[in-house]
Amino acid sequence: MSVAVSATLAANEALDQRRRAGLPVLPLAFGEAGLPVLPALEDELAAAAGRGAYGPVAGTADLRTAAAGYWRRRGLSADPGLVVAGPGSKPLLYGLLLAIGGGVVVPRPSWVSYAAQTRLMGAEPIFVPTAPGEGGVPDPDALLEAVTLARAAGRDVRCIVVTLPDNPTGTLARPDTVRRMCEVARELDLIIIADEIYRDLVFDRDVDFPCPTRFAPERTVITTALSKSLALGGWRIGVALLPEALRGLRDRLAGVASEIWSSTSGPIQQAAAYAFAEPPEIVERVAAGRRLHEAVLRAMAARFAAAGARVADPEGGFYCYPDFEDLREPLGVRTSAELARVLLDRYGVGVLPGSAFGDPAEALRLRVATSLLYGETDQQRYAALAAPDPVVLPWIATALDRATEVLTGLTTGAARPVAMSA
Repeated sequence: MSVAVSATLAANEALDQRRRAGLPVLPLAFGEAGLPVLPALEDELAAAAGRGAYGPVAGTADLRTAAAGYWRRRGLSADPGLVVAGPGSKPLLYGLLLAIGGGVVVPRPSWVSYAAQTRLMGAEPIFVPTAPGEGGVPDPDALLEAVTLARAAGRDVRCIVVTLPDNPTGTLARPDTVRRMCEVARELDLIIIADEIYRDLVFDRDVDFPCPTRFAPERTVITTALSKSLALGGWRIGVALLPEALRGLRDRLAGVASEIWSSTSGPIQQAAAYAFAEPPEIVERVAAGRRLHEAVLRAMAARFAAAGARVADPEGGFYCYPDFEDLREPLGVRTSAELARVLLDRYGVGVLPGSAFGDPAEALRLRVATSLLYGETDQQRYAALAAPDPVVLPWIATALDRATEVLTGLTTGAARPVAMSA
């Protein structure tokens, strides 16, 4: 089977090639939380550097206990014996799909790896559209129809993947939508995999977070990681929480893990246990990052809206998903991939086309990520974290202004085809 490089990684490589060629870029493609590692986490990692043994497949007792505590503080029932650790939530998600087997329902649009991992299993994903402004959770009525039709055609559909809040749209499904989705999942006997890697980056801390375990605790598996909330993508650590009713699935997941990654890095697990225990410095860093993500993302979304794109109000994470349908004629492009290529080749702006997330090729939507705009140095990034109004910092303001210039040129032909300084 031929497997293409993930769209997000491919876009990042394309931008790196432009940088190496001396061409400045505006990086809006890669979903990396571009912030420094908290020094306390570095200390924990260094202190554990001597842990060279493999360790338990499901993760150390310290990590699983800390992760269970993390979920309990969010009102969930969590048994450390039902927590499984892995080298990032992406391998855990794939391990879960392998352990569950059968067909997979994914939202349209949804993070690129859900569909790709389904295809790696030899199946075609079943895309089900989301309701407007409620990304990450398939429309319940459409879900019922799609699975019913797929099973009538002989397909063995066993699970559904949802994201709260969502990548690529940056929105959060409403509790009633999640409730109805869970009711359909129960009726169809589907396991729900809830990817909550952006949960701690929901902007409104008083919002009613609609975790599927509230409505379908017996069939919901939750995954999360530290790559977004604490900018630890390169450390590769994630955890999954399974319910008692799915203890057999927990054992199958551990079996898959034993044949793929054996065990997660011991030093990383120790540092992750510290992070999931949420001492004050962790809580403060996550809150600072969340404020920064919100300020810059909302400012960028406003730039796209001012240019005439339709943009849902971002509710979490660091993505927005502008729709250029109303600008199709002046843009002169047919597909989102063409639009993304014009932005990269003509203006040095990296974004991802909506088609990478399962949207129809002709739908002129782009995934825009703002998390690499916080600075070129740790000094700038720390300043961004501490700033009361980060969008006025010169390097962030320059990026936002460049976005306006590019969008003006894209829609009117007035902008110069050069990129901002790196």
